[in-house]
Amino acid sequence: MSMFCYQCQEAAKGIACTGSKGVCGVTDSVIHLQDFAIHMLKGLAACNIEARKLQIENQEIDKHVYETLFKTITNVSFSQDDFVQNIEKTIRLRNEIKKSILENGNSIEIDHDSIHFDCKNEQEMLAKAEQISGEIDAPNEDIRSLRALIIYGLKGLAAYQEHAENLNYEDNSLYEFVQRALAATIDDSLSLDENIALVLETGKFGVDAMALLDKANTETYGNPEISEVNIGVSDKPGILISGHDLKDMEELLKQTDGTGVDVYTHSEMLPANYYPAFKKYKHFVGNYGNAWWQQDKEFEQFNGPILMTTNCLVPPKKSYIDRVYTTGPVQFDGLTHIADRNNGSEKDFSQIIEHAKKCEAPIEIETGKIVGGFAHNQVIQLADKVVDAVKSGDIKKFVVMAGCDGRQKSRKYYTEFAEQMPNDSVILTAGCAKFRYNKLELGDIGGIPRILDAGQCNDSYSLVVIALKLKEVFGLDDINELPIAYNIAWYEQKAVIVLLALLYLGVKNIHLGPTLPAFLSQNVTKVLVDNFGIAGISTVEKDLLELVG
Repeated sequence: MSMFCYQCQEAAKGIACTGSKGVCGVTDSVIHLQDFAIHMLKGLAACNIEARKLQIENQEIDKHVYETLFKTITNVSFSQDDFVQNIEKTIRLRNEIKKSILENGNSIEIDHDSIHFDCKNEQEMLAKAEQISGEIDAPNEDIRSLRALIIYGLKGLAAYQEHAENLNYEDNSLYEFVQRALAATIDDSLSLDENIALVLETGKFGVDAMALLDKANTETYGNPEISEVNIGVSDKPGILISGHDLKDMEELLKQTDGTGVDVYTHSEMLPANYYPAFKKYKHFVGNYGNAWWQQDKEFEQFNGPILMTTNCLVPPKKSYIDRVYTTGPVQFDGLTHIADRNNGSEKDFSQIIEHAKKCEAPIEIETGKIVGGFAHNQVIQLADKVVDAVKSGDIKKFVVMAGCDGRQKSRKYYTEFAEQMPNDSVILTAGCAKFRYNKLELGDIGGIPRILDAGQCNDSYSLVVIALKLKEVFGLDDINELPIAYNIAWYEQKAVIVLLALLYLGVKNIHLGPTLPAFLSQNVTKVLVDNFGIAGISTVEKDLLELVG
């Protein structure tokens, strides 16, 4: 059976990727295994919920659940072997916890294939995966759509959860909720309204996860500072680091210090340039390149090795495949994978460092500087200045343009929208969507830049904190009374949890593009439109009139 995948914005023809390979480059066999990994994870979660009732705790299960969810995000793991090993571990953990429950004289409340299936060998697993893979199992289209929102939201939440856990910040309520929500997606007794409530609850825990990660990052590395980031190059060999994991960034900088190898960020790692803890490293040069989807050109020109710490990996070209290293959840057959930390030790980046020493310096693709670091702590320090600009009429509108970038030509809409915004409006951004406009010369308003970059996609939390602070300062009862509009771009599942977080916080009239998710049924779309004012994008001119005025 061919693949069926519609979890990202670039689903083929706006419906789903089918056939032997997806738009992202993932093969049908890997998608079958990804779907099966989530399928089996639901059974593990259901069993562990019963175990918790008996005060049976297993921290290995908690970690495995969010690691598995993270692996199935678009452009993270492309490896069949990786998912085979993952599913084998899921089955082992489920069987262990089932045994503990039965030994206590109890049973599992939910009866589902994922609680009973076992396999003798890989061939049996692959056959079962192909049988299970496809659209999410549900009684009807609307429940299926809501379950998709929940599952894809949980994937994004799990990514933020892992980054926080890497810095030793945990919240047991997140483990418990994620497993409860997974188990709920195989509970056919839940009504439509109960599933809608669970979607919003997913948003609530998304806020909690982003708050936890914000705390982990800022308490570990300091609050991001307004910074000018160099986009040129030095004459030394370098390592290019991409993704979202700041712990990997820290350890790479420490291990390259004094080696003669420079470090550059790419795409979502750009905001690492804003943290005080990293600025002390003289060999931390700045940022190289743009958003993730331009890897095929920019990685080729970089000359040195590239370290992928999370998504978004594009299947490498032969011309530079030998220079790409993966770590953490990222896997791609044929690439060198740097092992995880063991018993508190650092990751060992010596192999990639030695590789870099043998390479030429990067080819310069641009020069100059870009400004960022406008996370909530910095913007709140500017609150008086911002409020005065709003009260005087110098700033009439803030437009949140957070989210993801992608390959589709239709995304030039966001560049044109930014270019054509009135001079009395300011962009609040986070995530790689900013690469569509963060190098435009839009000027400032009374010293306040017209593009305020808070950081990575998880730093969308900063934009929420900023909005809530402005609501407090202006003495408003409703966040929607602020002069803030939302024109958000999405690509993968971390953007889904950001969207659900905004809905939970009561933000309305969000424009989402460049297309609405293919996994939304007509009725669920209507609920989002009627209750939250969700809308797609149209033309730049029409949306400017509606959002900015």
